[in-house]
Amino acid sequence: ALYAAFSQDRPSPLPALPVQYADYAIWQRDWLQGEALERQLGYWRERLSGAPAALDLPTDRPRAAVQSFRGATQLIELSTELTKALSGLARAEGATLFMVLLAAFQVVLSRWSGQRDVVVGTPMAGRTHRATEGLIGSFVNTLALRTDLSGDPTFRSLLGQVRETALGAYAHQDLPFEKLVAQLQPVRDLSRQPIFQVLFALQNVPVESLQLPQLELRRVDSRRSTTAQVDLSLQLSEGPSGLRGYFQYATDLFDGSTIERLGGHFSTVLEGIVATPDARVSELPLLREAERHQLLTEWNATAADYPRDKCVHELFAEQAARTPDAVALIYEEIALTYGELDRRANQLGNHLQKLGVGPEVIVGLCVERSPEMVVGLLGIMKAGGAYLPLDPNYPAERLAYMLSDARTPVVLTQAHLLDQLPVHEASVVQIDADWPVISTHPATAPANSIVPENLAYVIYTSGSTGKPKGVMVAHACVARLLSATEAWFNFSSQDIWALFHSYAFDFSVWEIWGAFAYGGRIVVVPSSISRAPDAFYALLCREGITVLNQTPSAFDGLSRIDLLENTPTKLRLVIFGGEALSLRSLRPWFERHGDECPRLVNMYGITEATVHVTYRPLGKEDLTLAADSLIGKSIPDLRIYILDDVFEPKPIGVSGELYVGGAGLARGYLGRGGLTGERFVPSPYGDGERLYRTGDLARWRADGELEYLGRIDHQVKIRGYRIELGEIEAGLVEHPNVGQAIVVAREDVPGDKRLVAYVVPSGEGVEASKLRAHLQRSLPEYMVPSAFVLVDALPLTPNGKIDRRALPAPEG
Repeated sequence: ALYAAFSQDRPSPLPALPVQYADYAIWQRDWLQGEALERQLGYWRERLSGAPAALDLPTDRPRAAVQSFRGATQLIELSTELTKALSGLARAEGATLFMVLLAAFQVVLSRWSGQRDVVVGTPMAGRTHRATEGLIGSFVNTLALRTDLSGDPTFRSLLGQVRETALGAYAHQDLPFEKLVAQLQPVRDLSRQPIFQVLFALQNVPVESLQLPQLELRRVDSRRSTTAQVDLSLQLSEGPSGLRGYFQYATDLFDGSTIERLGGHFSTVLEGIVATPDARVSELPLLREAERHQLLTEWNATAADYPRDKCVHELFAEQAARTPDAVALIYEEIALTYGELDRRANQLGNHLQKLGVGPEVIVGLCVERSPEMVVGLLGIMKAGGAYLPLDPNYPAERLAYMLSDARTPVVLTQAHLLDQLPVHEASVVQIDADWPVISTHPATAPANSIVPENLAYVIYTSGSTGKPKGVMVAHACVARLLSATEAWFNFSSQDIWALFHSYAFDFSVWEIWGAFAYGGRIVVVPSSISRAPDAFYALLCREGITVLNQTPSAFDGLSRIDLLENTPTKLRLVIFGGEALSLRSLRPWFERHGDECPRLVNMYGITEATVHVTYRPLGKEDLTLAADSLIGKSIPDLRIYILDDVFEPKPIGVSGELYVGGAGLARGYLGRGGLTGERFVPSPYGDGERLYRTGDLARWRADGELEYLGRIDHQVKIRGYRIELGEIEAGLVEHPNVGQAIVVAREDVPGDKRLVAYVVPSGEGVEASKLRAHLQRSLPEYMVPSAFVLVDALPLTPNGKIDRRALPAPEG
């Protein structure tokens, strides 16, 4: 009407306004200084006290240091039937459709983020005074609606909470959001909005089409927006065909396919609350049936055929019969053929049987890296027993605990180590000094009744209580590991393996028995050489090693030597395991060697699942991926699940605890039935199957591969922000003068938790100020360490992993 009158030069037909926008501005300014302001501020201070600094939704890319506001939209439509059902639920509960939708949206956000305290912003028209209803101007304000989902409430109960929260917020909506932020002074950074990073809005007032004389009008399609004010917003409107709207999302963080999945989960939850409003939040369905089938069944279709009737020592004996004159083992100047090694192990096995060793009998082995070590391992298994590695480099207290806990009746050792063995009641066999007696026994294989289900070894791993725990692994698990992975590696009798790791570290199971299963040769690396990258590199070249197994920490030292050497190795395969691998740390290696040879493979594994669980070939193109620690897919006959606290599968892209099931699971923990029951749990997805809960965080990628995200107990929160330490470490190694880096959260002063980076420079030195500036270009301020410590090398455990306990405290 106003435009028509104006275009025809007629007076305005609209009634005179009682106030002008300037009057409203003056009123608001005066109001913001009075008692009413304090009442509103008091309400919001109480509501937002202790609220999380951020809602950590899983992203497809790391968050940049500065928010770019680049965005895109994704359509969402809900059927008329579902919309009517949701409106009916709202009426029945004395709530509004907005409240029902908000509660359901917060359920999805909680399930995706893993957080129980969720804050979502919502815009309000702001025309709370009748005099402003006809006024032209911006009155919009944004409210922060906080919901507590702890205790796993029913949806009906949650809706009641959301209703009360919304009504309370409506009654205190006059405080401008900008004023609230200024008063609360939350932790700020340039990478995201303060207080909330997700918006929700429902437009439930019909918008009439506007018609103006002599003009053709077209509605601007907001779904084509290329900006995003916050990480994620959902805007819905109600129409005759149901609810429809769009997600607006930050493209720096999310892919469109991710938001499409989120929309599907929102729809599924809405259907669930209509069907069962009294279901608990954890019980509400989140996944569509097709996605659930993909996660639980399709990506776990790993059944494989392999010999299931062989013990580990039998695989060796068969190889010795085929190639008795082939060299099986080299240690310094000593070489043993398969035939010689088999005969010695048979003699030792027969000797041990005379001492009562047989199936399920655990025999301790405390020897240096040497031919005697391998003879001891084989001899124990040939006698029918299970070996217990007792690394002589371990502290005496640890060795004493292991001997006592395992109750080993027999211990094999070497004469010069007798004084290092703690006091114990076991019979002692000196594998070197007693050899004249041992060698009188027959060189034929001992007769025994051992079967693949019997124990092959017990390896002790660190325990959360401070006491190590013995993991019991059967022959069948090891035989499966060796047979089921054959096709991937093309191992052969031409391969020469480095036995780099301590035999008390389960990586050695793969190194020793993997080599022997395929007729390869083992080069036993002396302890002194394994700790010296330059000497080890020389050994690789001298012995013509073709298969190398390494922890990423140990390989980093080797790769730095490789950059300085011109002597080529004969490596064709490098297999990583034992700790998380940062893909970006491999950049110098790929730049020198390319993708061809040697081939690099990352294998995630755990002792409780027999060394290796997943397999992921690596290539130079992986350096461009946002994911920095890809672990690939499960090896044959293992199943992997990413689950939440109630054993429900997590959606693609959402982090959860990694569970492993299948034929590779250990029997459990020696003498620790309670702990075994805690960690090895019944599977809800397999008839009679057990699952091992790893304590590791991971997530599925859309291509069916897994991304490793770290230990659950290493998750760090500083100033309210959840921090992935691996992301900071990956950023540090991108610096050209950084060879290796690790970041830890230290609390040297009670209550003062801070990030500390330990850096090994490469080439030229590097200053802390330059490292800080380097990280500030790509990471939010809260992820930049407060201290940088330059070290010559990162301390390693005997197993080649980084020894975090040995890292020095920063000065000052």
